[in-house]
Amino acid sequence: MSAFFEVENLTKRFGDLVAVDNFSFKIRRDEIVGLIGPNGSGKSTLVHCILGILKPDSGKVRLYGKDITNHHTWDIVNKGIAGTFQVVKPFRHLPVIANVMVACLCPRSGKTGEWVKRVEMKANDALEFTGIADLALRPASILSHGDLKRLEIARVIATIPELLFLDEPFGGLNPAETDLIGKSIKRLHKGGRFGRLHSEGPAMLIIEHKLADLMKIIDRVIVMNFGKLIAEGTPEEIVKNPEVQKAYLGREVSKLAS
Repeated sequence: MSAFFEVENLTKRFGDLVAVDNFSFKIRRDEIVGLIGPNGSGKSTLVHCILGILKPDSGKVRLYGKDITNHHTWDIVNKGIAGTFQVVKPFRHLPVIANVMVACLCPRSGKTGEWVKRVEMKANDALEFTGIADLALRPASILSHGDLKRLEIARVIATIPELLFLDEPFGGLNPAETDLIGKSIKRLHKGGRFGRLHSEGPAMLIIEHKLADLMKIIDRVIVMNFGKLIAEGTPEEIVKNPEVQKAYLGREVSKLAS
């Protein structure tokens, strides 16, 4: 039986630099996976190759056993994979709800049932889920950094993903905002209000440097360094792993293990 999602021997080079080095991993349909590693370890490059933003030099990406390597990003979204990014780039002069309505227009989103025929209804539902429906008619340019992060999540869940990549969702947030986003992520994974669109929430891969907050919401951890997979396991196993502690110079991970 084929895996829900699988990356096999993916490699990406920039000249003499091997940013992603023969990297392989799998994700089950029912789990949230953390992807961690020091700055510059290749995490975002890996995700960009998966999402079709960058073209890998070799390797395969499979969804439900079907090869989607090098497919266009819009095709990958319509197959059920979507992601957010470190730098949030909304349509700043459009109202918040219009930002989400753009995502609602993707072909995949239009196949999910009678109620989504009204795009603004679906967009508003996504905003309610992330807690910013009261800002629907305000221009995106006035949003705080935390609300921009929530807008980014609202836009991506409006595409009805089965697999969701989140690149540093806690970046730049204060503790209260981090806690709110963390709870929204867990609720989304369990189905939440978006359970009426699919029987279960999306599987997730989350890149994050706030390890203590990340470990609270994930089932499994993949660790990357210099483009290579150096460890994989439960949060409890990873924080005690000598190779992981060495990669982080024994600081962040050791604090979690103590």
